[in-house]
Amino acid sequence: MKRTPAKGFSVESRIQEALFNAQDLKFKAFHSRLIPTIPADTVIGVRTPELRRIAKEFCSDSGIEKFLDKLPHKYYDENQVHSFILSGIKDFDECIAQVEKFLPCVDNWATCDQLRPKVFGNTTEHREKLLKSVKLWIRGRLASGEQVEDDTYVVRFGIEMLMTYFLDRDFDLVFLRWVAAVHREDYYVKMMVAWYFATALAKQYDATIPYIQEHKLEPWAHNKAIQKAIESYRITPEQKAYLKTLKV
Repeated sequence: MKRTPAKGFSVESRIQEALFNAQDLKFKAFHSRLIPTIPADTVIGVRTPELRRIAKEFCSDSGIEKFLDKLPHKYYDENQVHSFILSGIKDFDECIAQVEKFLPCVDNWATCDQLRPKVFGNTTEHREKLLKSVKLWIRGRLASGEQVEDDTYVVRFGIEMLMTYFLDRDFDLVFLRWVAAVHREDYYVKMMVAWYFATALAKQYDATIPYIQEHKLEPWAHNKAIQKAIESYRITPEQKAYLKTLKV
């Protein structure tokens, strides 16, 4: 049965109602297993297209700032909506401020990876500002200088931003050094390091291959980067054959 929010309810309550109205229990059971770092009872079970629709519906609501300020959220799906709302903010400085406020509350890989602010893609205009933040995030810090206590997803997000926005025309060799210098035991950080280098091999092969040849990554990330690169259609058969010889 669908829930009908009463008039005058907070935007948080109305977003929760919208989420429960879009609940898919089979998807909840399946998706909960993919996010082992959070309790299953915090997952409502809403598919991505519905999450995007709800974010779009509420992003201009007069009370949305209260929702964005009220952290941490109760439900995983609220975090997903939060990510989609932030991803659509058009003002760069506002977006950075909101991202910095949200990042310490991100507690899973899916929410982290859904956070893809479109305004960050305008790197020509905002390149230096974004890189300054990225360099801090990779170290688990915020612009305030605060070290985030549980910084797994802050670090993952920083690497992801380098992978997403700085492997094409704005690429610089120093970015490879930044990521190679990340030595963490967190699975979701190690996986992002591997994902970054696999993507870098696809987009900047000549600059990246020395990091594999010279074993500059930790063994797990080294082998996982090779594995993911070999799976990529952007890597040539000759490059794949050579990468296979570099496994440790």
